[in-house]
Amino acid sequence: MNEFTKYVGLDTHKETIAVAIADAGRTKPRYYGEIANTPEAIRKLVKTINPSGEVVSFCYEAGPCGYGIHRQLTGMGHDCAVLAPSLTPLKPGDRVKTDRRDSESLARLHRAGELTAVWVPGNEQEAIRDLTRAREDMKITERQVKLRLGSFLLRHGKTYDGTKSNWTQAHFRWMEHVKFNHPVQQIVFEEYVDTVKQAQSRVKSMERELNRVIDTWVLAPVVKGLMALRGVNLVTAMTVIAELGDISRFQSPRQLMAYLGLVPSEHSSGSSKTYRKNKRPFHPSPTALDRS
Repeated sequence: MNEFTKYVGLDTHKETIAVAIADAGRTKPRYYGEIANTPEAIRKLVKTINPSGEVVSFCYEAGPCGYGIHRQLTGMGHDCAVLAPSLTPLKPGDRVKTDRRDSESLARLHRAGELTAVWVPGNEQEAIRDLTRAREDMKITERQVKLRLGSFLLRHGKTYDGTKSNWTQAHFRWMEHVKFNHPVQQIVFEEYVDTVKQAQSRVKSMERELNRVIDTWVLAPVVKGLMALRGVNLVTAMTVIAELGDISRFQSPRQLMAYLGLVPSEHSSGSSKTYRKNKRPFHPSPTALDRS
């Protein structure tokens, strides 16, 4: 028995949303049309398809448009599922793909209960996750500009042979005395050095912000508990928890390990058995690890 009277499939794009509606029962989903991807258009859609004010169940696939639609619809009192695109069933041999067909398929499968929803983070959780990801982006940029500067120096025979490691204060003091014969090369070198310093400054700024917000985060006790493990610093702990969210949402340790990509796969046929590790396990970037 259907829980809702209407199931709405939304095929979302940057500027538009294709809408299809499946009524409770076994009737064929009907295509509503295309609307603008704006809060005003979504609000008008809800009022149009649901004049009686009953709760409607919406669904759309997770993607670059984020969770704004989900939050708006649930805020209006309706049900909304954000779906895992990789787990959406596909018909074998179906080679026609249009926004209309996609929205109708979503509505039909949603009514049948054949779609898998993803966990939707709250506003605070998403904000912290954005912060940790921004810090990682800055760290990647820092590594890239360091490689460019190092390659430039090596290409021109400028080798640092100091006792301290690269990118320490001693290394930067050495670079202050590096000179090139051509003034243009000197300008290029100085720009590379300034770019490295700016990248380092941005990383430190992100890390200061992590330290500032940790005490007000609802998951701060979990982060601090994780930091009790040897080798786990604040950046690593916040990165892990920001991605995982509330760990209690996992029904068992096995489910958590599967999410992290730590459960190996098995391919068995007859007497042959092959075990493989997950090729893409979740892990915080090595740049987030405390190597001290």
